[in-house]
Amino acid sequence: QVHLVESGGGLVQPGGSLRLSCVASGDTSGISVMAWYSQPPGERRELVASSTRGGRTHSLKDRFTISRDNAANAVYLQMTSLKAEDTAVYYCSAVSDDYYWGQGVQVTVSS
Repeated sequence: QVHLVESGGGLVQPGGSLRLSCVASGDTSGISVMAWYSQPPGERRELVASSTRGGRTHSLKDRFTISRDNAANAVYLQMTSLKAEDTAVYYCSAVSDDYYWGQGVQVTVSS
């Protein structure tokens, strides 16, 4: 079992930045991919960025950068130049023996 806890969400003005953090606990030795997903209000959950244990990263938004600290069992999402349409609940995920999700963290971009 893997337990994921996200933090760092909140209210930010358009053009601002936020850094989300996700820390994994439990049986973390088997985690391969860690990723961030976003789910805007009334929409489907979609992949934002992913990172393999070996450090290969992929981001679907140029303004968002994923990074990972394997020693800390953590993954981060640096979000810059935030727009209103980035408003969503952001979920951390981890792939191990199963697919695990965090509880989600709200990001609201509004003036």
